[in-house]
Amino acid sequence: MEQQLIFTQHVTEEIDRLADRINPARTFVLVDTNTSHFVLPLLQSESEAVKGATLITIPSGDVNKGLESAAIVWKALTAARASRHDLLINVGGGVVTDLGGFAAATYKRGIHFINVPTTLLGAVDAATGGKTGVNFEGFKNQIGVFSEADAVIISTAFFNTLTHSEMMSGYAELVKHALLTSNKEFTKVITHELDDSQDADNSTLLRLLEHSVNIKKKIVDADPHEAGLRKALNFGHTAGHAFEAMALKQLNPVPHGYAVAWGMVVETILSHMIKDFPSDTVHALAAFVRRNYGTFHFTCDDYPALLSFMAQDKKNHDAAHINFTLLEKVGHPCIDCTADDKQISTALDIFRDMMGI
Repeated sequence: MEQQLIFTQHVTEEIDRLADRINPARTFVLVDTNTSHFVLPLLQSESEAVKGATLITIPSGDVNKGLESAAIVWKALTAARASRHDLLINVGGGVVTDLGGFAAATYKRGIHFINVPTTLLGAVDAATGGKTGVNFEGFKNQIGVFSEADAVIISTAFFNTLTHSEMMSGYAELVKHALLTSNKEFTKVITHELDDSQDADNSTLLRLLEHSVNIKKKIVDADPHEAGLRKALNFGHTAGHAFEAMALKQLNPVPHGYAVAWGMVVETILSHMIKDFPSDTVHALAAFVRRNYGTFHFTCDDYPALLSFMAQDKKNHDAAHINFTLLEKVGHPCIDCTADDKQISTALDIFRDMMGI
């Protein structure tokens, strides 16, 4: 069946409805050590499908989003003699839905899976759109496939388990989608005050989330395998993944959304340099990011490493040209743009100045 996007605060009812529809012989639930503690007990108490499922647990954290964790899932499915008609329910943040989707898509060339994102970042980014994958050799999402979940159940019901930094990490993707849409959307998103004490049950956040996910869905539906338009969703990610990879190499990982937020500042600076993107919007974004995300500290001595990480990005057509999605103005992305080392280094200089480094 085609992927469904379900926005609801009644998560367990939707899990059971979907499980009845798929009618698997066996159901498996994938969690990490965090969701096993904070979310799983509630689902087991209220959902018949989850209560009767075989549980698979992987270590939490992006450092564990690798082939070793994928093998835990494959081994559990193999030990249970799972078939292509069985169901895997991925409950967790982006690590769980990315890795679980990859494991489900590759086990016996594909079994049914449902994503239940429990973080804002997972809901707006990893759980939707059909990208699955794992990190490899220090590089983000280096191995993966396109495979859409049967359904994604999106709710704010579990957000009260998140820290402020986890909420802000997800919020960066809403900012990105807004920049790809309109000035009105951008202004609305950067002026919404994210209140940890209220937003878990706040219908306003769920509406913002639904609107943002549907912006992404419209792009993905037009270009499911990233042949063209979908590359717009990579905005902020070339520089962002480089920040993230450097932090991982330094054994001091940063939240993905924070890296994307910093990456968007770098790439709006490049957009201004190359595409004449409005400088007032660059400054508005930089001020919002500095106020809410702080900054990533690096010096000019780190430029070669950052450029090397960007050169390894899977979006590049070849090693000699670093590929970016840039913006002519808000709502007008330009895909397959390239910048040379000098331009990128200049953008990093300006970033450090704007962010107070």
